[in-house]
Amino acid sequence: MGTNYLSRDQYGMYVDDGNAGPGPKLMGAETLIGNAVFNTEGENLGAIREFMIDMDSGEIAYAVLSYGGFLGIANKLFAVPWRALKLDTEHHRFTLKIDSAVLKDAPGFDKNQWPSMADEIWARDVHRFYSTPYRPGR
Repeated sequence: MGTNYLSRDQYGMYVDDGNAGPGPKLMGAETLIGNAVFNTEGENLGAIREFMIDMDSGEIAYAVLSYGGFLGIANKLFAVPWRALKLDTEHHRFTLKIDSAVLKDAPGFDKNQWPSMADEIWARDVHRFYSTPYRPGR
């Protein structure tokens, strides 16, 4: 299994020593980048490589998921709407309700050719694919 937020916790934020700590309601971005993403069938879909933050609202709009490839080098990247991902605190990873065969056909991009994620047509298509609500201007 890949890295997870416990193995990437440089500051001891998530140590279960009886202290409340910030997680899992608040999590550090650095500890989440690199976390594995699995589907509900237990298939590994890849890992989170980046977060895209809506600078007007301050909310995470998308998690960029790397999928496929060889030796950790992604063949394809996907902007997954943040609301499509669920933190699985039992397994210390994210869950995405999608079949791996369907993900292969998701709107993706190459690491050297990122889409204009602020484009409303692009955003609507991505949210429609993942069945998440799209709220323009947020």
